[in-house]
Formats: sequence, structure tokens, C-alpha cells
Amino acid sequence: MTPAINLAKQRGLDYRLHEYIHDSNAASFGLEAAEKLGVDVTQVFKTLVVLTDTDVLAVAILPVDKTLNFKKMAKALSVNKMLACKKVQMADPKQVERSTGYVLGGVSPLGQKKRLPTVIDESAQTHSTIYVSGGRRGLEIELPPAQLATTLTARFASITDD
Repeated sequence: MTPAINLAKQRGLDYRLHEYIHDSNAASFGLEAAEKLGVDVTQVFKTLVVLTDTDVLAVAILPVDKTLNFKKMAKALSVNKMLACKKVQMADPKQVERSTGYVLGGVSPLGQKKRLPTVIDESAQTHSTIYVSGGRRGLEIELPPAQLATTLTARFASITDD
């Protein structure tokens, strides 16, 4: 069991686990998950950790086929005083692993060692369920986006390039 699965169980979330054999040569962990699970890429979401200009880490959850828009992410974090910042950049991989407790390619938004401010791309709301990492490569958790947002105290916003 990973911390992500333990949290999903503890909170009584409506989730399903999906496992596949991870190919260490895969160019994209998220696209590999979509292909091996036979799911549309718009329904599989990646978890990225960013560092703000105020040295605070935050989490962005977005479709695996999209690119994070740093300006939109900074704006989304600043709305409703979630976090005061003007700019964000990708966090250092070592810092990501230390703060989340997960290895890159297996970073789950659930069960992270430290709760970070989180924004989920608004496109998640168009799906009844979405897939996020289950805490290791080759493991995905399928769950309703609203339950994910509630569990993480996250907000929905447009955070990808158009």
C-alpha cells in the first residue's frame, strides 16, 4: 500500500486502482499510463510540483497531454489569497521527492508527506472520474475530481496552455 491508497481508504473515497507494468524506457509516465490502461489522455492527470517566487511549494494537477502555464498557475494560487505569488517555476526534483515522499513519475497528489497548496485544472470537472498516480510508477487511482479537490482542499482553475 502507498500513502495515496491509505488516504483514499481512510477518507472513504470512491476510488478504483489500476495497475500496469511500467516500461522504464517510456518517454512520458502519464502518456504511458493512458495507453496501457486504454483511457483517453484527457482523463489521465499528472501531478507537478512548482516553486513560487516566495519559496513555497505548490501542486498542479493537469491532463498528461497538456503543458502547465506558469502565469496561470501563479494567478490561480493568488486568487482568494490561497498563496501570494507572482511567478512559479518547476521545483527541483530532489525537493519534490523530499516534500512529497514520492519518486518522480510516481508523485501522487494524495498522501504527500507535506500538504501543499493545490490547483486542479478545470478540465477535470468535465469527467465523472479522473486518473492520478497511486504513488508509484505503474499504479493509478481513478476517482471523482470533486472528491480529489475536497480531500486536498484544492481549487479548480485553468492552468494549462490553450
